[in-house]
Amino acid sequence: MIARVWKRILTLAAVMGLIVGSIGVGAKDARAEEPEKRVYKVGYVQDRKPVSFMTDTGELGGITRYILDRISELSGVEFEYVALPTGSVTYDYLLNEGFDLVTSVEYNEENKNARGILISDPYLSSQKVIVAREGVEFSYNAELKVAVSTGSQTLKKVLARIFPNFELVDYDSMEECLDAMNRGEADILLQNQYVAEYWLYRPAYENMKVIPITGLEDKLCFSAVVPLEQTEDSADWQEKKLLIDRIDEAISRLTEDETAMYIIEGTLANQYQLTTGDLLYRYRYAALALSAAFLAIIVLSCLLLRARIRSLEDRADARAKGRFLSTMSHEIRTPLNGLIGLNYLMGQNVDDRVKMENYLKQSTATAQYLMSLVNDILDMSRLQEATMELESSQVNLRLLASTAASIVRGGMGEKGIGFQIDMDLPYPGVIGDQVRIQQVLLNMLDNARKFTPVGGNVYFTARQELLDNETVRTSFTVRDTGGGMSEEFQKHIFDTFTREMETVSKGNQGTGLGMAISHSLAKLMGGDLTVRSRKGEGSEFTFSFPAPLAIPDEGGADWEQETDGPAAASPGASERLRVLVAEDNELNAEILLELLEDAGAAADLAVNGREAVERFARSAVGTYGLILMDLLMPEMDGFMAAKAIRSMKRPDAGSVKIFACTANSYQEDKDKAIESGMDDFITKPIDIGALMEKIRELG
Repeated sequence: MIARVWKRILTLAAVMGLIVGSIGVGAKDARAEEPEKRVYKVGYVQDRKPVSFMTDTGELGGITRYILDRISELSGVEFEYVALPTGSVTYDYLLNEGFDLVTSVEYNEENKNARGILISDPYLSSQKVIVAREGVEFSYNAELKVAVSTGSQTLKKVLARIFPNFELVDYDSMEECLDAMNRGEADILLQNQYVAEYWLYRPAYENMKVIPITGLEDKLCFSAVVPLEQTEDSADWQEKKLLIDRIDEAISRLTEDETAMYIIEGTLANQYQLTTGDLLYRYRYAALALSAAFLAIIVLSCLLLRARIRSLEDRADARAKGRFLSTMSHEIRTPLNGLIGLNYLMGQNVDDRVKMENYLKQSTATAQYLMSLVNDILDMSRLQEATMELESSQVNLRLLASTAASIVRGGMGEKGIGFQIDMDLPYPGVIGDQVRIQQVLLNMLDNARKFTPVGGNVYFTARQELLDNETVRTSFTVRDTGGGMSEEFQKHIFDTFTREMETVSKGNQGTGLGMAISHSLAKLMGGDLTVRSRKGEGSEFTFSFPAPLAIPDEGGADWEQETDGPAAASPGASERLRVLVAEDNELNAEILLELLEDAGAAADLAVNGREAVERFARSAVGTYGLILMDLLMPEMDGFMAAKAIRSMKRPDAGSVKIFACTANSYQEDKDKAIESGMDDFITKPIDIGALMEKIRELG
């Protein structure tokens, strides 16, 4: 396309002097006429680059704008440009909104003879081309599905007449038409040559081909809107006829070379600009390699961290260093498990651009968190010297708290600790330091896990108080049913390297740094970290801080992360195995649903045991062939949910397969799962190969 453009530029070079001269004469003639006093409202199509589109400043851009500006100079008519809504635009809408003219109207016999509109002579002529997916063979008699923008109603009539075997499918925009072709919902589309060449530069459509067709020109004109009930003698009709006549006279004065110059300028100035998503798609394999590089960086960071600890041998106790390394190993290994799962999914979906972008975002965010964690440890000395500076960015507290809970949930389950969450965050979007807030929460939650015995409970709650129209105070509380602390130790818990000897003797290891760092960070945020505890009754830590409210529109942030699972399908909707997944951890649920879809199964999600029971009860008999049941869930755990399903009076209550899917790997947990009516037991981290084999065995 670029080669053709430059060839045209060289051809025009010899006549540029003549073009400039003709423009000057035209402008002089326009000034000699008495211009209309009113400004005419012109509606334009906003998604037809480079012919017609809305610029970043909300104005009309493209080849049509160049030509309209020149027509205004030649005719003395002034225009106001207003974007038309995407999709189908009705005659009544144009009339009610007071549009005088519409651009990019197809010049054909049907529009020339239509009632209620007057059309101008063509201002832009090109060819219509066929865009088809690779592998689709075009012929005039083939039965093909044709994607058509809902704004091209005249084109639909032409296609129906010329290609009677084609099935026409409506979409709101050119981009949606091409996406539908990528998904296999449509085979071809017909489009203006300039518009097609613009969109096919996008990497996502590199599998498309252009098929030239002869005898089907694409002539564009302007259309004036006139009320249907008015006759040619009415004042409004006469005014619109005069407007079209003046536009036609100006179009007749546009030379072929002048129009060609506008086409070249409009095409070169409005070439498709690659976006971040385009680059991710084009370099998706390189992105996978980048993820591997992130993992390598993390491993190297761990090695550097070990070297850093060794350099402190003369200034720290050897056992404190060992415990420090043990704690850091846990902090790093837990999110690494999520990265490994995401990398597996990326390997399974390398050709799915949407999924790849989502996986890359999640893996990048996790890798960045791990790098930030390493830097936090190295910056510990800055905290003690009060030289630490906090970052300010938009933070989704609801998602942040959910992520922190997900990271520690596995450790809670392995130890047999009940974990309950109660979040009331009506103002989740704030401005703050996301890494530091999450660091404090993880310290609080991990401490509760370490000092709560088997069979105990940890409660994670969040509340908010609006201080004024711009500030909210958020309080996170972690309460456990562990052994508690003595009053004397509570006075020193936020001191560096402080541990109560009784807890150490019971095997509850800790560096003695976590609470000191968390307390300092809370103070830096203008908040506080407090503790209440009694020997033998457990402890309660509360982290509260004020923060400015964030505006959701800034940066495209989405503070609402909670979504309902897909509705149960009616029987016979699919022959695939349908699986009910009962999982309250968002990331684990997402990975499970993806794995099941890749294995050819259909999956529905329940976020707790009670919802799993209700979904099964509402479903038709035989809907579900398998239930994957997490054991530790809010409202109703997996054991009770399995018993409730087995006790239902319906034919499939006893035959549906129920697999425990949990981080609890003790034999007593397996025995309890079987006793509650489950058929099998899958431990986390999930052996993906074993799970897929079990799914395949079920069909």
